[in-house]
Amino acid sequence: MNFLAHLWLAGPDEGARLGAVAGDFVKGALPGDLPADIAGGVALHRAIDAFADSHPAFQRSRERVTGPHRRFAGVMVDMFYDHFLAAEWPIWHPGEALPDYAARQYALLAAHRHRLPARAAPVVARMAEHDWLSSYREVDSIVYALDRIARRLKRPDAFLGCGEALRTHYAGFGEDAVAFLADAQAFARRFKTPQGG
Repeated sequence: MNFLAHLWLAGPDEGARLGAVAGDFVKGALPGDLPADIAGGVALHRAIDAFADSHPAFQRSRERVTGPHRRFAGVMVDMFYDHFLAAEWPIWHPGEALPDYAARQYALLAAHRHRLPARAAPVVARMAEHDWLSSYREVDSIVYALDRIARRLKRPDAFLGCGEALRTHYAGFGEDAVAFLADAQAFARRFKTPQGG
C-alpha cells in the first residue's frame, strides 16, 4: 500500500488525505455512511490507481518484475515508488522535511480515526508507531514491508523476497518513478479542479 504517494497526491485538503488512506479499506460501492469529504478522497485514490495502471512508466516498471513475483508486480511497484518519493522528498515537497510531513499525517489520522473505516484503525496506529512514511526512504524498509505483506498471504513463499527487485533494477525503477510521479501530480490537480474552475 503506497500510503505516502496517495497522501502527497491528495494535497493539503484534510478530507482528501483521509480518503487517500481510507481508499485501501473501502472496496466496491462507497458506503452511504462514509463522510462526503472522505468519500471524495477515496474517489481520488481510485482515480490515481486507474491512472497508474494505464501509465507507460508504471507499465514499464511492472515489466521489470519477472519470474514468480510477476503476479505481485503492481503491489511491488506501488511500494517502490513510495521509496523514490521519500528518497527524493525535498525535490517533490520542498519546504517541509519528510519526518515533519509524516508527523502531520499521523496527527490528522489519529484525530479522525473514528471517521475512517474500522479496518483502518489498527493499520493507522502501526503506521504512526513505526513511522512507515519516513522509513520508506530506506530500501531495507521497503524490502521488509513487502515481506511483511507476504507473510499475510496463504502462500507467502511466492512473494517473500520480492523487494530485492528494487535493488536489482534500482536505476530503471527510479527513472520510471520520476516520470510517473510528475504526471500523477498533474493528474491529481486536474481531478481536484472543478470543470471550468
